[in-house]
Order: sequence, then structure tokens, then C-alpha cells
Amino acid sequence: MRIVLVGPPGAGKGTQAAFLAKNLLIPHISTGDLFRANISKQTDLGKLAKSYMDAGNLVPDEVTIAMAKDRMEQSDAVNGFLLDGFPRNVSQAEALDEMLKAESMKLDAVLDLEVPEDEVVKRIAGRRICRNDSAHVFHVTYQAPKAEGVCDTCGGELYQRDDDSEETVRKRLEVYHTQTEPIIDYYKAQGLVVTISALGKVEDVTSKAMAALKGDGEGE
Repeated sequence: MRIVLVGPPGAGKGTQAAFLAKNLLIPHISTGDLFRANISKQTDLGKLAKSYMDAGNLVPDEVTIAMAKDRMEQSDAVNGFLLDGFPRNVSQAEALDEMLKAESMKLDAVLDLEVPEDEVVKRIAGRRICRNDSAHVFHVTYQAPKAEGVCDTCGGELYQRDDDSEETVRKRLEVYHTQTEPIIDYYKAQGLVVTISALGKVEDVTSKAMAALKGDGEGE
């Protein structure tokens, strides 16, 4: 299957992408991973992307598209892939359509993870990270530490990252609504969108997604 995964920040896309890719036996292609891999390997595309990032500028669509194309052409993606973070806007979606059309391929589904905006803010703004080890993550509501502000694992101080503040989260949501959300209507016109609620336990959301992708669960 060839699937695009969309949803607002905090919808759990990365977690769901990993589970779905494993269940469907296809690679999970994340834009973030693509950038990190190209930059660390110092590929031509990686150097180009880094030059924009170092200057504080957004990486142009054509660079992102070229990275995605290169990854989708690798042998493990011959029988399908799950795209996470790409396409990020309508022009990237159009470019993806052209890429697939050139290879006589097409998308099978666009999975839209739906989460109320207040829940997104609650999920992200409630995160607390250990200063000693960033792998120790807690949440003021869903996974509260035994002692407020103190890591259960090592006793380190827990803090809120700047980009997890409510103000920053709401700005990220504005960007999502403006730039990325329009691709849902773009793909709805092609009859590809499957919408599921991303509320509830991770495994339950995965089960709903698998059922919807097979056409026997909830969705549009």
C-alpha cells in the first residue's frame, strides 16, 4: 500500500506511522528522518537543505520533494510506503502525484488522524522532560511524576521545552491549518481520505486505522 499520513501536531503521527508500517510491511518514510539522514551523510541534497536551515530559512519544496523521491525509489519501497510529514502542502501533493504517475503508480489512501485542538494543546503543553536525560518524558495529566517537577527515574529536574509552550503549540496549529490542512480537501476530491479519531489508547487507534484502511472500519 502507498499511504500518506496527515494530522495536526500532537496527533501521534510518528507513533502510529511506526505501528502501521510494521503491520503493513512497508517502510515508514518520515520527512524529519530524511532531512537528518541526508544532512548526516552530507549528500548534495543534505548540504543544500543545511544551507537554508543554517540561514534560518525554510527548505524549499523542490529540495524536500527531491529527498522524498530519492527515498521512494529505494528497493524497500517498491511494494509501498507510508509517508509521514510529506506532502506538507498542496504543491508538494501535486508533485507527489506527478512522481507516482510517472512510475504508473498511485496512492491507495490518505489517513487523516483527527484530534480536537484543545486536546492537541493539552497533549503537547503538558509534556515535561528530564534535564539529565531527554528520554525520560512525563506528562502533567497522562503520566505525572510521583513528585511534581522531579524525574521518577533519576531524580533530575523536569522542565517544559520552549516549543512545547501553549503559545508555540497554537502557532504550530495555525501553520498546520494554513499550509497542511488544505491537502485533505485536495485528496478528498480524489476519494482517498480516510478519517479516524486519534483519541484513546495507541493500540486502539492503530486498530481503527488498520480497519479503516482495509475498508471495514470507520472513516470517510
